[in-house]
Amino acid sequence: MSGALEKSLAILEYLTDYPDGAALVQISTELNQLRSGCHRTLHELIKYGYVRQLPQRGDYALTTKMASMGLSFLSKSGVVDIAQPVINRLAQATEELVRLAIVDGERLTLVAKAQGAKSGLLYDPDMGLDLRLSCSAAGQAWLMTLSEDLAIEYVTHQGIGDPKHYGPNAPTSFKALLKMLNDHRKRGFSIIQDTYAPGMNSMAVPVRKGDESTTGVIVIAGPSSRLTVKRMVQFGPMLLHAAEELALSGSASPLLRSANVGTWGNVVEAPARSRVRSLR
Repeated sequence: MSGALEKSLAILEYLTDYPDGAALVQISTELNQLRSGCHRTLHELIKYGYVRQLPQRGDYALTTKMASMGLSFLSKSGVVDIAQPVINRLAQATEELVRLAIVDGERLTLVAKAQGAKSGLLYDPDMGLDLRLSCSAAGQAWLMTLSEDLAIEYVTHQGIGDPKHYGPNAPTSFKALLKMLNDHRKRGFSIIQDTYAPGMNSMAVPVRKGDESTTGVIVIAGPSSRLTVKRMVQFGPMLLHAAEELALSGSASPLLRSANVGTWGNVVEAPARSRVRSLR
């Protein structure tokens, strides 16, 4: 990757966390870029419509161009058209939030949702979010389909979630994470409590045909006071059925085909007994 392209992408990714804009000195300092070079890159991004400069403070913020491109891509891929009826039915049956995340290389990104809760507490994260693999139900549901070595590699690249930024039960070691993954495999779907966020429980199942690569994950999430472990266990068969239905129909969308697994897609199935390795 060229230096100019790498710096441009770094700025775009950085600004996604600052919808109200960020100052030049802040951007250049946190990205370790020379202020003059960062300024030139920002104005190139302005020229091509990806960044705008706010009139009063002079801070820099993203335009809607990337969001528009992403929505257009999802619309043309057909994934939402295929998945929405499935997750709508599941949301109606469970009366909880149901989401679909797509596997893209080493990333797991939320692309569709259906809100089943009609009253009370609602849990509704932003769409387009890349999930933390180590402490989200979706991430763990995907990781449980991988070999232990590959699961550890993915989490190492992304970083393990700190309980200070997630839920108090977020695993802080690979040993703890692998134990959770093993428990998920035994039941066929993941269940987490106060792990991704305090006061929130969730469950998830991978979307895959037989032993093929996982292409997506369906998640049910809700407040822990309502979405109890007992209810999640009861929802298990419905969630598995929804994932099976989506796996069968998903070949109509390029995002739900097994070819979409990315760089590491050749090693997907978790062996019955993975090699024991030194864990911290």
